[in-house]
Amino acid sequence: MTNNVAFICARAGSKGLPSKNTRDLLGKPLCAWSIRQAQESRVIDEVCVSSDDPDVLAIAGDMGVECIIERPQEFCNDVVGKWSVWQHAISCYEEIRKNTCDVFIDLDCTSPLRDSLDIENCVAELATRPVDGVFTICEARKNPYFNLIEKTSNGFSICKQLEQKILSRQNAPPVFEHVASIYCLRREFLLTSTHLFDGDLFGYDIGQEKSFDIDNLFDFELIEWLMSRRNEI
Repeated sequence: MTNNVAFICARAGSKGLPSKNTRDLLGKPLCAWSIRQAQESRVIDEVCVSSDDPDVLAIAGDMGVECIIERPQEFCNDVVGKWSVWQHAISCYEEIRKNTCDVFIDLDCTSPLRDSLDIENCVAELATRPVDGVFTICEARKNPYFNLIEKTSNGFSICKQLEQKILSRQNAPPVFEHVASIYCLRREFLLTSTHLFDGDLFGYDIGQEKSFDIDNLFDFELIEWLMSRRNEI
């Protein structure tokens, strides 16, 4: 039987919005939303929290999370990528729980607009497709063939150009945003690769309305408003 483990990896150091993972969002710490979504999902067998923040670890313990990893500082700076953090987390989980994590499911704390059904859908896509992983995407709000520009020696130019000029957004090739919300990865792929895009992936369209994440105070207030509006409907 496949063991699906959800990981919430939340470090303490945030420069854009200090202590954002424990900041109160509609009566709960931000990290608690992802923990609860994992616990409520019907496809998650166990939840694991990895952090160097004692407050995050305490919140996880209070919420009944049994697998808690005190992440070492070497995996907590600005230059360490997600992949190394994930590899450390799955190795610690298997050592602590004496069990194999067949499917690694990362839920980013800064993306609380997802819901448990999105998690279940991503896991289902991985189970039914011959791919290494499933990650969340959405249709891009701006298109590099039409309205994304870059500075050049002569002024500005469209980022990506075709032989025939694109005169309307509707005629531009479709592009997507990488939404850092849900990642479902097969164990072997995670442990033997060095980057997400090394593998064969399927993009799960979570929709633009769920694609926002929190980097700064404006993002936090926007998501807070969106979630409070959702509760009012």
